[in-house]
Amino acid sequence: MHSNITQAVAGYRDAMLDLTRELVSIPTENPPGNRYGDAVKVLCRRLSELGFLDTHVEGDCVLSFSGVGDRILYFSGHYDVVPAQSPTQFEPMVKGANLFGRGSSDMKSGLAAMIYAAVALRDCGMPLDGRMGLVFVPDEETAGPRGSRCLVERGLLGHNAVGMLTPEPTGGVVWNANRGAITLRVTVKGKSAHVGRQHEGLNAFDQMLEVAQALTALKAEVEKRTTAFHIAPDAARRSILMLGGRTEGGTNFNVVPDRCSFTIDRRLNPEEDFDREKQCLLAVLQQARAGGIGLEIETLQEG
Repeated sequence: MHSNITQAVAGYRDAMLDLTRELVSIPTENPPGNRYGDAVKVLCRRLSELGFLDTHVEGDCVLSFSGVGDRILYFSGHYDVVPAQSPTQFEPMVKGANLFGRGSSDMKSGLAAMIYAAVALRDCGMPLDGRMGLVFVPDEETAGPRGSRCLVERGLLGHNAVGMLTPEPTGGVVWNANRGAITLRVTVKGKSAHVGRQHEGLNAFDQMLEVAQALTALKAEVEKRTTAFHIAPDAARRSILMLGGRTEGGTNFNVVPDRCSFTIDRRLNPEEDFDREKQCLLAVLQQARAGGIGLEIETLQEG
């Protein structure tokens, strides 16, 4: 039976490559969340062609099932990708044994692989005590408001699950703990003025530097902490506070910027207390606000 599945998967190589190319060519960049509908159409069409008739679209998510029974083994993946540096990254190219293009690894090739894994199991007559479930979601790159989180809110994620396989491009290591996350966008507000009359303005960039300096002091303290879990390399055991993953501000070189924003990405080790660390982070921002700096705080993800 094992050899039959291996042969079946090998026979699907060209079909998997074709589907991956088609998905890579759709610029499902997130943020902001482009072309999700086009990716959904391609996935639904391919599932229908392959005989997966129990397929449902929920918002921007696709769920498809095969087999009979209550127990479900899920294959789950996301079709959004981080923003590209050039439109040419959405022109898939094969060089030797590799396919290149935005999302070819993370994780559109994985979507093709999990579809054809389910096809191989079905067509080889593998005896299953239950069903296979295929789940395709967007918004993985931004914490899932239109993806997995949406399915949870609708009560549709993980029913009767015995396990879930995801083709993320990792080393295949089984983890026994996961970092927590608090991601914020801070927008510092000033007042616009021409550079020749900058005394009439309020430079949001200057004020942003003050806020960032205070956060840098917290970062130095946070990143001295290490988890007791056995993680390699040793540097990966440290707690994380990253500043400026995304920064924006100003309108021109000769105009005092009236708004500047930057992101804060706090990743907690399992031993740290979520509520306490969140309050420590917010306390720095609240102290800046109390000192007269106008700022807005937007939570991008937390959990």
